[in-house]
Amino acid sequence: MKVRLKFLLPMVVVVGLLTTAFVGSNGGRYFEIAKNLEIFSNLYKEVNANYVDELEPGKLMRVGIDAMLKSLDPYTNYIAESDIEGYRFYNDGSYHGIGAIYKNIGDYITITDIYESSPASKSGLKVGDVVIAIDGKSTKGKNFDAIESILKGSAGSLINVTVQRAGKEQNISMKREEVDIKNVPHYSMVSPEVGYIVLSTFTQNAGENIANAINDLKKNNPGMKSIILDLRGNGGGLLNEAIRICNLFTPKDVPIVTTKGKIQEQDITYKTMASPLDEKIPIAILIDKNSASASEIVSGTIQDLDRGVIIGQQSYGKGLVQNTKDIGYNAKVKITTSRYYIPSGRCIQAVNYKDGEPVHVPDNQRAVFKTANGRKVLDGGGVKPDVVMEKQKQSALIKTLIDENYIFDFVTEYCSNKTQIDSADKFHFMDWDKFTTFLDKRKFEYQTESEKALTKLKEEATKENRGLDPDLKLIESKLKADKKMAVQNSKNQIVDLIEQEIIGRYYYHKGKIIIGLRNDKEIVEAISILNDPKRYNKIK
Repeated sequence: MKVRLKFLLPMVVVVGLLTTAFVGSNGGRYFEIAKNLEIFSNLYKEVNANYVDELEPGKLMRVGIDAMLKSLDPYTNYIAESDIEGYRFYNDGSYHGIGAIYKNIGDYITITDIYESSPASKSGLKVGDVVIAIDGKSTKGKNFDAIESILKGSAGSLINVTVQRAGKEQNISMKREEVDIKNVPHYSMVSPEVGYIVLSTFTQNAGENIANAINDLKKNNPGMKSIILDLRGNGGGLLNEAIRICNLFTPKDVPIVTTKGKIQEQDITYKTMASPLDEKIPIAILIDKNSASASEIVSGTIQDLDRGVIIGQQSYGKGLVQNTKDIGYNAKVKITTSRYYIPSGRCIQAVNYKDGEPVHVPDNQRAVFKTANGRKVLDGGGVKPDVVMEKQKQSALIKTLIDENYIFDFVTEYCSNKTQIDSADKFHFMDWDKFTTFLDKRKFEYQTESEKALTKLKEEATKENRGLDPDLKLIESKLKADKKMAVQNSKNQIVDLIEQEIIGRYYYHKGKIIIGLRNDKEIVEAISILNDPKRYNKIK
């Protein structure tokens, strides 16, 4: 107990000094801050000293900090020293570790993706491997965060991983390295005249990498006349990189973003600072519900300036800016300091959140602004595309196949004895019968929404003593017959998912992008618009 009191004494002294300073120089508001700090310190001391069970002071404080910040907005976060690798990844697109993605499946962690040229890739670790021990210590029952803290570490340090693969144990040793994740994982021509570039995140050099991709496409494809920039699933990143990407297509000295916060002296308008790479080339930008922050700055700015056409689904709605402050002991706090406003003057920030997700704002509750050419655009709740395309809804069948790892497990089994396959642009999955046999072997079952409704109806009929049994059995029989055909009726969609999962095992993230282009309706629509100048100019 003495150790704990010794630990807490400096904190109490600091709070006392703060109280004196605040009262003496700033009065009311700062007195409230100091008073509440002292109350918090006293409470923390008493709980640590007197609670019935032994406590971990750091863990208890983390819970308190997280709860306090959670009451503000989803983006104001505490970054402990142990979380610094994640912070580096968000800003730089790199971290020190093995270069693998994993998740809890059952009692253990399973490798679900591997980055190209990473330690995991070079050592022979495979997607589908079940990690049963690290450095000789069992991982059974360990959660994701516990494994994450072990696998990430200083570059050059050795790590030994024991995996279970095809029923056999295998030991794999590797050295942690700096894993650099490409923010432009792929670019190519998707038609003789249309180039295509994927930007996965706005980390360092994103603008330069987009420019390099455009120049390379132009150099090797003299007939290229337009560009598709794919920002689907891109959750954002660095503000300056968003401005640089806008600058590739807009003149120098054009206002792109204005940030406004509580401290007016710190409000800033960011303008383009260089001559554009190509001010005239037609652009189509693809967005979806997971395109956020910097993605919304780029797509919203291009829309506001009538510089291109936006295609897809309404974006996430994150119009807030965060700054990161050092707070000692290698810890940081990421604070929402301002809102950003794009050229039309609108802020696309969603007004309300539920469970950390933005709540949809109806169009009639959003303020109207005007683009450079006088088109109406709306604030709040994200960027609404110029061409809205409905996303295919995920059926109960597909959701179960994905969420319960049926497709993942099938592909792990399917690839276990295949050392190579055709290239990503040529590969086709031709073993449908093997998949249906796999589902039969696993006794695959799922529940449709209709079945859920029928179960509820049965319960209500029983409570009310209604004689509906023959009718309900007839409906139940019909639903079962429909379910038997559901897998076959969804064959094309399932095959697409299987192909992407297989390609990822051999050609990584880039391979998934390439094979995903085959049946991408939004890219087909973008090509159609870009190849029709009249339609393109009428939309924007």
